[in-house]
Amino acid sequence: MKKFMDDDFLLSTETAKKLYHEYAEVMPVLDYHCHISPQEIYEDRKFENITQAWLEADHYKWRQMRSNGVEEKYITGDASDREKFQKWAETLEMAIGNPLYHWSHLELKKYFGYTGYLNSETAEEVWNLCNEKLAQDDMTARNLIRQSDVTLICTTDDPADSLEWHQKIATDESFDVQVLPAWRPDKAMNLEKPDYTDYLKKLSEVSGVEINSFKALTDALKKRLDFFEENGCRISDHSLEYVLYAPASDEEIEAIFAKRLAGEAVSRQEELKFKTAFMTVMGKEYHKKNWVMQIHYGVKRDNNRRVFEALGPDAGIDCINNYAPSAEMADYLNALAKTDELPKTVLYSLNPTDNASIGTIIGCFQNSSAVGKIQQGSAWWFNDNKTGMTEQMISLANLGLLGNFIGMLTDSRSFLSYTRHEYFRRIMCELIGAWVENGEYPEDYTALEKIVKGISYRNAVRYFGFDLEI
Repeated sequence: MKKFMDDDFLLSTETAKKLYHEYAEVMPVLDYHCHISPQEIYEDRKFENITQAWLEADHYKWRQMRSNGVEEKYITGDASDREKFQKWAETLEMAIGNPLYHWSHLELKKYFGYTGYLNSETAEEVWNLCNEKLAQDDMTARNLIRQSDVTLICTTDDPADSLEWHQKIATDESFDVQVLPAWRPDKAMNLEKPDYTDYLKKLSEVSGVEINSFKALTDALKKRLDFFEENGCRISDHSLEYVLYAPASDEEIEAIFAKRLAGEAVSRQEELKFKTAFMTVMGKEYHKKNWVMQIHYGVKRDNNRRVFEALGPDAGIDCINNYAPSAEMADYLNALAKTDELPKTVLYSLNPTDNASIGTIIGCFQNSSAVGKIQQGSAWWFNDNKTGMTEQMISLANLGLLGNFIGMLTDSRSFLSYTRHEYFRRIMCELIGAWVENGEYPEDYTALEKIVKGISYRNAVRYFGFDLEI
């Protein structure tokens, strides 16, 4: 029997062990999509205890605690941090087979030197150990990033954001990790939301453009795109129900926008036409700037209204949406490609059954302007587990070029989540190692080193065009 999560965790063959320990493990981390706070990085936040560092905004954990019958006061309520940690420990011991079990213990081992296992009986021991470590000066937000060998972080930022914390970090010579904004314009697109016109007022103020038409909206966004670019932004990110394509004339889009500005509700079809126009304009702007467009889709959000009304979004009440017409995604990409205005694009679906459709669609739009110009993004959210990651990489290998894959991201709000890159790399090396051991790929370590180091780090550096050594 193998030891619990030892140095060869998830590595069952000698080839997999060599690939991981000699090639993957030594590579830095490029976190090109996350939700951590740039303000907390600049201020170098120091956590008072492990509950703050682990449970404060982690809806992955909240979701499983509810599944374990834990009262909400111990999850997001007014229970003490020690009580909340105890309930998490009691939940974790039931999480056999769940990636949270692996992530949690990888984090305990890497950052706190704990090699046991967390459960209801060891909770006090782990609580005391972690809190003693967190009291040390080398466990602040910045130092956790340094310990994780991170070279660059892209946060997630609204077009109306001042980017003041990114600017302060950029001029701070004491911190050598790049922290760049990523453009997330969902609020400018979602005209069906009740607070949409309030948001437009805010966007109008920061852009200096009176937004009284769709053209004015796009003018305001272009000004903010320039501002983001001046502050190092090279990546956009969109959260869509699905990748849609419902084209309409300029006149019809202006009429729909005017209707919404007048306070009237828009129909579902009008909403889809507006969003298609919005995404088309954005895609063309990204192409001009040589930015990468990320699209996350296939999620139905905020399903439990009682929880949503109490806690708001990102509360652990989202699920997979299985409606995603692949024909519309292909049509959207084609609308940009036919005028040679399709930017580098990364597609992520929350529904694992979309792997093959993404794999075939991306093959339609590759060209010599970039290696792997259109990417299937890493297994996302409910899929960033051993099964989901393996299936995504097998599908990509079957239908495209796995060796050009840009690899893993954290998509997290926690400074302890960088071990997800280790988790991914172990799974990737186990998969590739098995192919070599089975005679499906030669034992050519020159080529294997290039593939493993590329997927772990180098491909993403080249793809996004970041100023980093590879």
